[in-house]
Amino acid sequence: MVKAKTPRRTLDSYAVKHINKIIKAGDCVLMRPADQSKPQYVSRIERIEADARGGNVKVHVRWYYRPEESIGGRRQFHGSKELFLSDHYDVQSADTIEGKCTVHSFKSYTKLDAVGNDDFFCRFEYNSSTGAFNPDRVAVYCKCEMPYNPDDLMVQCEGCSDWFHPACIEMTAEEAKRLDHFFCESCSSEGQKKLQNSHAASRHSDTKVFLLHCCPSSFFR
Repeated sequence: MVKAKTPRRTLDSYAVKHINKIIKAGDCVLMRPADQSKPQYVSRIERIEADARGGNVKVHVRWYYRPEESIGGRRQFHGSKELFLSDHYDVQSADTIEGKCTVHSFKSYTKLDAVGNDDFFCRFEYNSSTGAFNPDRVAVYCKCEMPYNPDDLMVQCEGCSDWFHPACIEMTAEEAKRLDHFFCESCSSEGQKKLQNSHAASRHSDTKVFLLHCCPSSFFR
């Protein structure tokens, strides 16, 4: 005899008593990893459901991956608080939730006055099967032509508006912080300034980009 499946109902919200927080669909949460030596997992709650009595609460989640968990691994331009919104969906017990967090857009994150322990940012969606990113390219800056890492100090040229790492222009971080004005090597001469001004439109339309490629690797939750 086949046992009838217990009906479940969707909850608008749920009070996670052991952290004294109320969660709802759309919230980002920190979840307990199976291996306690690893950092907490980060996910976005898609749906909350419980049995007919309101018990056995499960959360349907969409996982965020850290760069080191992706195919290709962590790159130089990845920020320490950077996450990728993956296509990996799962169902977990609400008991594994250890806290709430905020995953900001890249633009919002760079405008924070202070970054807390529970602040993260996301600028890419990630296909966990193929290792593909969306978007698959990102603007680059500086002489090193690398994407922007919000953890790194950069100075902006008042001529071309490009950003530079102090080390790439033979400057210490302390020297960079004391700058009132800065012109890069290409904009430092009067001739180059005039050339830059006369071709400003074409200069800005030729934005260089970094293509995101994959390398063999694997990761499983």
